[in-house]
Amino acid sequence: MGKPRPIAGDGSVGMPVAAVAGVIAAASFVVSTFLHRRGQNASMPRWQATISALSAVALTIAFAGVTALGVLLASEVLGVGLQGLQLSPLGGGLLAGVASALAGRLTFAAGIGLRTADLAALLFSYLVIGTLFAMITAADPRWWERNFSQLGIGAGAWAFNGTLLVAGILTATVGSYIGRDLHRIRGDSALSRIAWVVVLWAATGVALAAIGLFPLERSALLHNIAAFSTLILFVAAGVITTLLIPGPPRPLLLTTIGIALLLVVACVLAFGFRLFAITVLEAVVIGLGLLWLTTLVRILAVLTPAGSRPSARRSLMRG
Repeated sequence: MGKPRPIAGDGSVGMPVAAVAGVIAAASFVVSTFLHRRGQNASMPRWQATISALSAVALTIAFAGVTALGVLLASEVLGVGLQGLQLSPLGGGLLAGVASALAGRLTFAAGIGLRTADLAALLFSYLVIGTLFAMITAADPRWWERNFSQLGIGAGAWAFNGTLLVAGILTATVGSYIGRDLHRIRGDSALSRIAWVVVLWAATGVALAAIGLFPLERSALLHNIAAFSTLILFVAAGVITTLLIPGPPRPLLLTTIGIALLLVVACVLAFGFRLFAITVLEAVVIGLGLLWLTTLVRILAVLTPAGSRPSARRSLMRG
């Protein structure tokens, strides 16, 4: 029998439990996808099947990351609430079993039928979980006086930077699913424009991941370029996507106008009147961006036919 270990902190059971739960979550999603969607790509041309397979791989990585960070955050919270608690190897094993069972159950269900709206909700949840964990483990407790990038500096920087990496993968995957939905709505005639949508969302994901790859303390220039590129690409992807949706729907237009006005007001209050810190402005921008994305994918969920739509084009570039 090994020695008892704390539930959180250095030498705790939190990290191995998170690793085990992450692996189980990824394996459960792979098994579920294989069982329930094995023949879905059979009638698709190679390029379409390849995109679908790459999205599945990205989702497998994302589910592992979401699960691991969720377990780590729960461990930190329990460590604060149950200070001094020491778990024996048996207790740690039971904790790992419970976390793995819960994660496996959720990801298995995701493999059966995953909608674009589910992915957007997953992205939002993951950013919240990852940011909260980074806050708890931040090297500088007064990071909030400057900006969110301070969470990517110091001993616990891996939490925030890792969150951005996986969030970038999720964003690109959301874009792939948006492209899938648009293809089901518009058909092959709009494939060239849909391809631009997918490329722009993928570029947004790459830029978001680059913020984590280039922390502020390592390369401030590349970090800032990645941050501004993420914002610009997100807006560009949103505009092109909106133009491709039939209509476009009035709720989406009203939401877009409202969010744009709120962003202008927030910037004026932050820079013109100095009413709140840059950190608050960053939180407002991210929150409103995710709100717009949630509105977009929910509207797509209403318009998109349920069945798969194999393309009749043997090549993405040529008819």
